[in-house]
Amino acid sequence: MRVCGDRAMRDVGAGLIDACDSAGVITLEGDLGSGKTTLVRGALQARGVTSGVRSPTYTLVEFYALEGLSVAHFDLYRLADPEELEYIGFRDYLESDTLCLVEWPQRAGSMLRDAGLQIHLFYEQDCRRLEFVANNDWGREIVRKLGAN
Repeated sequence: MRVCGDRAMRDVGAGLIDACDSAGVITLEGDLGSGKTTLVRGALQARGVTSGVRSPTYTLVEFYALEGLSVAHFDLYRLADPEELEYIGFRDYLESDTLCLVEWPQRAGSMLRDAGLQIHLFYEQDCRRLEFVANNDWGREIVRKLGAN
């Protein structure tokens, strides 16, 4: 999927969260500035969060208790060791009725091996290219609803 501009990336985020009927884990992988946080911002804005959506680079997680499906937004960029995730209750989020959107998932080591959907973001001239990898039926259903593959 080719996405040009912040508005279009937020629209992808809105479509993504609309396609999620239940909790699960979605990982977002891409270089700095590739649009990961913008995508999450669009998802949260679609659910009525109008201010304060920022990357939790220093806190590692921002939790949004929303009607129907809560969202935990993780940014693991500054994570020094996957063991640190235990201190913030990472597994509790994974086992709850929460949609987990995880930036920089490669820093989590094996703790994210059950991610239902991976989204890879790449620079492509003035736009971004998004690739979706579904790892289970939940992820495949989201990709189908998005018409992404």
